[in-house]
Amino acid sequence: MEQQKFTSPGRRFVRSFLHWLSHPVYRLVTDLEINGEENLPKSGPLIMVGNHFSFVDPASFVRAAPWQIEFLGGAQPPHAPKASLVLPFLWGYHPLYRGTGAKDSLRAGEGILKQGGILAIFPEGGNWAAVLRPARPGTAFLAVRSGAPLLPVGLVGMTEVFPSLKRGRRAKIQVNIGKPFGPYKAEGRGQKLRDQLDEIGHDIMRHIAPLIPQDQRGHYSDDPAIREAAKGTEIYPWADKVEGQVRGVVR
Repeated sequence: MEQQKFTSPGRRFVRSFLHWLSHPVYRLVTDLEINGEENLPKSGPLIMVGNHFSFVDPASFVRAAPWQIEFLGGAQPPHAPKASLVLPFLWGYHPLYRGTGAKDSLRAGEGILKQGGILAIFPEGGNWAAVLRPARPGTAFLAVRSGAPLLPVGLVGMTEVFPSLKRGRRAKIQVNIGKPFGPYKAEGRGQKLRDQLDEIGHDIMRHIAPLIPQDQRGHYSDDPAIREAAKGTEIYPWADKVEGQVRGVVR
């Protein structure tokens, strides 16, 4: 899909190179399996959503997608090694400053979708656990405001990529692409709207759940024992924190 209206020529060139580079890199360091490529739409608007257990997840989106994706992501990723931060810097993304409402970034995401773009976001809002947790409201908000369909993606084995490399092995990983769903509608304001967004968020996660192993489905597992074991992971680590200031978009 043509993305000229979203990025500069220099950024498009860098992204094209990184997308090309992702193919040999993933062959070298992983045993990658991509399933469901027939579910990839030819064009946007589209919101890609996936489980978020590892800092490797955005790179796996880049590897699997045929488009130059626009990302919304945390401005301060606390669980990623500092060396890995060069990749989001090179690709460019719209930083979400936790605790601020991230209005500027959400507005930018809405604009991308309304122009027919492809936006990637991890609804859980961080990778502090390795089981599915409830979505933060931002993804549902964007889905309602834009009317864009969503594409669910299950990422499997990403947490094993670097531990396997240390053992001299390639991790077996999967990118499982589901069928697009949505769009969503909501109405009202205040708590009434928030309740609807929360329910939409749950539905988004229920679409992701079948794309990953049962023992990782956490709060969205059919197994009561797995749901019970996931209790506590729904607590958002940054609920009482405010990060930086929203200062536009990385380009």
